[in-house]
Formats: sequence, structure tokens, C-alpha cells
Amino acid sequence: MTLRLITAATALAVDIDEAKAHLRVTESAEDDLIESMLWAAQDMAEQATGRALMTQTWELSESEFPSINVWQIQNIAPTKLVLGFELTKPVVQSVTSITYTDSEGVVQTLAADQYTLMNDDFGCSRIVPAYGVTWPENRGDSGSIRVTFVAGYANAAAVPQAIKAWIKLQVSSLYENRESESYSSRATVKMTFVDRLLDKYRVWS
Repeated sequence: MTLRLITAATALAVDIDEAKAHLRVTESAEDDLIESMLWAAQDMAEQATGRALMTQTWELSESEFPSINVWQIQNIAPTKLVLGFELTKPVVQSVTSITYTDSEGVVQTLAADQYTLMNDDFGCSRIVPAYGVTWPENRGDSGSIRVTFVAGYANAAAVPQAIKAWIKLQVSSLYENRESESYSSRATVKMTFVDRLLDKYRVWS
């Protein structure tokens, strides 16, 4: 499995006015600097959580369609478990396309009515065959199946406040400390609660 960023986000989860209010900055002389720090902190938040914060496009590459297994749980009768593509970049807004190389070596696009995007309450997403549909035969070459999808919250207002608070705290730290080393005589105490803001939103894989 390979996950590749196709189109990066072009919007910030925390806008510059929010950041300046947090920093108690009223002038505009350092707007460009603060914006660059916002982008850096947003990237840090995405790396720390495994989430896509603002709208962006990703591509998942696989060699095979997920198989259908029979799963036995204790004394319960065997149940068909339909395995789907796991999209480990929540939240997923939509699926753009699924292409695959068929047994004849021809690249095909799977019709949108042949699969379903399933999202759960935890933000995890899976693509499964539509009712009564089975995955088509494919050649099985490495990376011959490509799932293109759009991920990220719909807008900045939809981004959880805990994540936005974490971003603002990181920007504050970057703004106050502009060198890689501090020569201040004051002791710095890391507020351990800061990173806990992201705990609920981390993607565990």
C-alpha cells in the first residue's frame, strides 16, 4: 500500500486574524511571518495526528482488490466479511475515482455505483463494494489499483477546536522563540497538557 499526496491544502485551519488575536499582535508588519508559522504548525498537527485538516487530494495505490473472507467468532455461525480499502487519512470527503488494470492489461475506471464510501463516528473511512457487487478481476501488478480521494474538514470552522488550540500554541512558541536554542536564564517548563489536545484525534494504525 502506498499513500501519496496529489494536491496539497490551500487553506489554513487557523486564519491569521485568529493567530494574531492569540499572540496579542495588532500590527501587520509580521503578517507574512505569522502566516508561515501557521502553515508550519498545521503541517505539524497533520503529522502528529495522521489527519488531513483542510481539503486536499490523496491517492492510495494497491496491487489487489481486498478479498472476501469467512470469519468465525466463537460459536457464532460464519459470517461473510467484506474487506474494503482503508483510507487512513481522515476525514474523507469523497472518492474521486478508482482505476485498475484488468486481466487484459487495460486500465479501467470503476463506475461510482459499484462501490460505497463508509465513514464511522471516529472519522475512519472504508470503500466497500456496493450491495450485490463484487470487486472485478485485476492483473495484480504493483500499484495497478489507484484510489483517488478528497480528504480534510469541509472548512476551518469544522476543524476541532482542540486541534486549532494546539496550532495556536505552537505558533505562539515559534513566535516567541525565533532561534533553535534559547539563551534565556529563565527555566522553561513544558506544559504537558498541550500535546494531549491531539490525543482524541490521532489516527492509530
